[in-house]
Order: sequence, then structure tokens, then C-alpha cells
Amino acid sequence: MSVINVAILGFGTVGQGVCEAIETHQDRLKEALGKEVKVRAILIKDPTKKREINPSIKVTTEFKDILEIPDLHVIFEAIVGEEPCYTYLSEAIEKGIHIVTANKAMFAKYGPDLLEKALNHGVSVGFEATTAGGIPVIGTIRQLIKVNEIRSIQGILNGTSNFILSQMRKQGLSFEAALKQSQEKGYAEADPTSDIEGYDAFYKLLILSQTAFGRQPEWKDVRRKGITHLTAEWLQAAESFRLRFKHVGSLERDGFNRIKGEVKPILVHDTHPFYGVEDVENAVSLKGSLVGRVTLLGPGAGKRPTGSAMVEDFLSLIQGKYTDSPESTVHNEEIREGSSGQWVLRVRANEEYQSWITLFTLKDRIQLGSHLYVFVEGKKEDIEALLQSQEQIQAVSILDEIPLENEVKEGVAVY
Repeated sequence: MSVINVAILGFGTVGQGVCEAIETHQDRLKEALGKEVKVRAILIKDPTKKREINPSIKVTTEFKDILEIPDLHVIFEAIVGEEPCYTYLSEAIEKGIHIVTANKAMFAKYGPDLLEKALNHGVSVGFEATTAGGIPVIGTIRQLIKVNEIRSIQGILNGTSNFILSQMRKQGLSFEAALKQSQEKGYAEADPTSDIEGYDAFYKLLILSQTAFGRQPEWKDVRRKGITHLTAEWLQAAESFRLRFKHVGSLERDGFNRIKGEVKPILVHDTHPFYGVEDVENAVSLKGSLVGRVTLLGPGAGKRPTGSAMVEDFLSLIQGKYTDSPESTVHNEEIREGSSGQWVLRVRANEEYQSWITLFTLKDRIQLGSHLYVFVEGKKEDIEALLQSQEQIQAVSILDEIPLENEVKEGVAVY
């Protein structure tokens, strides 16, 4: 073939980004592939909406028109929602068409099925753009797992929630005011639930698990907590301890090869790579068995970053650079779970805390308004028992940094 024919499903922000990326970088694509890339058709929903689309490109509201295009090689999917996206992509795979998707909710649920179908039909699935926008985290994992075992993953996976927390801290805004500012800038939707309650990050975490470990954790076992309960006072207290709130998704495998996942607000030290990740930026930190820590930072969303991710994914797909992600295991002796940690606790300033504070090492404390914020270090089981016995106490854990290299303590390798 002298031409690679592609179609785009959806022409919103992401679909436009893909089309523009192909048009503006045609020379670079031709240099890399030795062939011209032609957008043959675009699927739209509303035919009455005015769009600037090259007249040589077929515009249709019917997916069957897309499938009927002769010698169609790749479909870029940029539609919102699980259906009809899953059905469309399944039909494309069955016709031997490669697919590239940015649909995180659909792919978290149906990704394993689509990948299996693609394998059976001899085509590939690109899904780089489903996670962390312009950061090439999927490609990085695929490259690493050729040799490395991925042990753990940490990530700021949602730019909207990160922007809100940044503005609350920088400007002293309430959550509601920071959310409104995010909506005015176009970062948050009119209904921001998916971002602020952690669903968006949850879907991305499942996709990262599928890529790194070859399987997902049980959805019901992944703890998810949003950021709506945080106050400017909370963030001010953290800053006084040289800590910052970040909404982070984490994955790790325990000694029994179970995958543990969670999405929640946590605190990071000023030494952590996530400390300076601000506004709508995303970050992902990986721990490989040989490479140690790899941290990727970059734009988490937007027309150009997401369009770039999809076209780069398309390039890797055509060049046959993909590596499957078979289910992998970790030997029991390679992971040791620690029972110690650090937390910031919030208690009423007039409450008695001397009776339990002796269980922990007190590192710092500050009173703001009617609350006392206490920075402690101690055993995980002690903090869990305290929170169960005194429900009025709130606690936020401090995220441990994925080490740069293996440490050896008392003759035992700790990862």
C-alpha cells in the first residue's frame, strides 16, 4: 500500500486534534512510514453543526459508511461513552481494521475483550490516549515490560482535580470557588463528578494495571475517594509541614501477587516528584525490577496533547512496535510490606489527644481555626485502630516515594 487510509469517529476536541495532527505533520509521518496518511472519513453526530473539514473527506452520521470505505486500515475513536463505541470498535476489529482509542471509561471496561478480539483477528489496539493525555506512559510500560517487571505505579491522573487543588493552595480558595474557576477555563465539565470524585482516575488506573500486569484488580476492591471534602485550611496546614495534597492513583502487587489499587487525596513531601506537579499537569511514576524509578511528567489533556498521543500511538501500531502485556507474577520474597508510615491528623482543638499521641512519633503540629493538625509517624495498625475507635479524627496518609534504586536493609532486598 502506498497510502494508509484512516477514519475518525467523533469530531469534538479530540477528533479535531487527531485530524490537525495528521494534516500538519504529514511530512514527518511520511518520512517515518514511507507512505502518505489520508483521512478518508469522519463520523459525526449532528449534521447541522458547522465544521471546518476538508471537502475531500467523507462526513457521515452512519458507522456502516465508515466500514464500507475500501482499504480502510485504521480507525481513530474519539467518542464519549461506552456505547456505541464498544460495538463500533468490535465491528472494526472483526473486519481486520486496526483501532486507536482515547475512550478511558469504555476501555477500562471492555479493553481486555477488545485486545483479545484484536489478537484473534490479527490487528492491533492503540490506547495511549486513554491515560495521562500527552504523556507516553502506555508506550513506556510496553517498552519496560520487555525486560522489567513493573512492581508499583503512582500517578496524578486527572488534570482537573490537580488544577483545583493547586488553585485552592495558591489562592486560598474554597473548593467550590476553585471548581468554578476550573469550569470557566474549560477544564471541568458542567457535571464535574467524574473528575472530582475520582472516577476518571479510577478508569485510567485500571488501564495502567491491564498494561503493566496483564490484568486488572477487582473493581470493587479499588478504594476511590474524591477531593470534595478538602478545605483551604487543610491545604494550608499541609503547606506548613512542607507537604502538598495531590489526588493520586496507586497500584502495587503484594507478596501473594494480588493487585492493590486506590485513588484518593494524599500528601507528598517536597522531595517527592509529584510535589511540583501543578495545575492541569499529570505525572506517572513507575518502579521496574531493573530500571528502578521512572517518572513521566506532562500535559494530561487537551486537543493537541491527546491528538499527539493518538497519532504517536498510530505510528507505533503501524510500525509493529507493540508488545502484548501477558499476565505477570512477582515472587513472594521480592516484596515486603512495611507497617510504618506518616500521616497528618485533624482533630478538634479542644479535644484531648494526649492519651493516644504517645503511640506515634510527633513530628509537627499546628492549630488553624477550630482544628489542630498533627503530623505523626508510626505503625499502620495503630493508626487504623485509632481511627476506628475515634471516628471524629480525620487522617491523610503521606505517599512514600518510589525509590530510585533497590535498597538493602538487613540483607533483605526492599522494593
